[in-house]
Amino acid sequence: MGIISWIILGLLAGAIAKILLPGRDPGGLIGTTLIGIAGAFVGGWLSAHFFHRSFEKNFFDLYTWGAAIGGSLVLLVLYRVLFGNSRD
Repeated sequence: MGIISWIILGLLAGAIAKILLPGRDPGGLIGTTLIGIAGAFVGGWLSAHFFHRSFEKNFFDLYTWGAAIGGSLVLLVLYRVLFGNSRD
C-alpha cells in the first residue's frame, strides 16, 4: 500500500475509533483525525514488526484494518489521558 492508502485508512480508522470511544476530545475533530492517521501507521508498524505480518499489498485485509483501528484506539486513549479527560 502507498502512503495515500495509509492516510485514507487512517482517516477511516480514526473515525471508527471515535465511534467506539465517544466523547469530546481536547483536540477536536482535527486532533482526532491526526490521531487516526498516526494510529494506522503505528498499528501497521507494530503488527509488521511483532507479528511478521506484511501490510503492503491489500487495502481490504481484515488484519490491516484491525491493526489500524487498534493503533488509533490506543493513541486516542493515551491522548485523552495525557491532555484531558472528556468525561468530566
